Amino acid sequence: ENREDMLSSKSNRLTEALEEANKLFSGVSCAREAALDAQFLVLASNLGKEKANELHSDMTAFDSLAFAEDLLTFMGINRIEVEENDSDSEGISGGYLPSNAWHKLGEETEKYFRRAPSFHYMLGSFKSDPPVPRQRIERQKRATGGEGKRAMPAQLKKMEESHQEATEKEVERILGVLQTHFKNDPDTPISFFDLVIDPHSFARTVENIFHVSFIIRDGLARLKLDDDKLPIIEPSKGNEGIEDDCSAGARNQVVISLNHQEWK
Repeated sequence: ENREDMLSSKSNRLTEALEEANKLFSGVSCAREAALDAQFLVLASNLGKEKANELHSDMTAFDSLAFAEDLLTFMGINRIEVEENDSDSEGISGGYLPSNAWHKLGEETEKYFRRAPSFHYMLGSFKSDPPVPRQRIERQKRATGGEGKRAMPAQLKKMEESHQEATEKEVERILGVLQTHFKNDPDTPISFFDLVIDPHSFARTVENIFHVSFIIRDGLARLKLDDDKLPIIEPSKGNEGIEDDCSAGARNQVVISLNHQEWK
């Protein structure tokens, strides 16, 4: 409970506690009492170790108050006059220091600054030896055969072809679904949003819209608006898509805005 008081260098509480413990130990008769005494010994030794660590080996410390007192004495302050006229000295700048007090202090401290700073080299002593010339490393010449250049474009082309093939297969699958649905029930219009929206995946919905755009672009299907001004989609009949492809006026590009909230 009195840990901070015992760790103070000006307190003898730890020594007094040890002396009291020695007196109490003479009357110990039970194992529990001996265990308590051992526990106290461990606690006292830890406190003694911390107290020893706080001691300074040089036993010197800067005391700002003592320094100020010595400084005022050196500058020639009149202590007796200050004590007698303490009430009159309030508000007077400089107190009862002599007029030449600060000049005297400046003359004393001036001689400690009349010295040239020690000179040292940041990079060691100066060496007059010329730098060692670096060996020139010749760069390897590029291969002129061009075999390495052909490898990467071929790989990229293969990747593009595989991605294009996957897109074409997905477009054909969606077109087959559209044609089958329209063939089974030709009188019922197919809602564009019912066709493309995946209720479980927003990303899949965007992919479906992307793939359907190829079907519209190639003229294999067409979009119209129903009575509610909502888009419906139907496959083209026979050569209707080819004829629409030939007529420039019948081709339009449409941008659909669909965010995540609207998809929900």
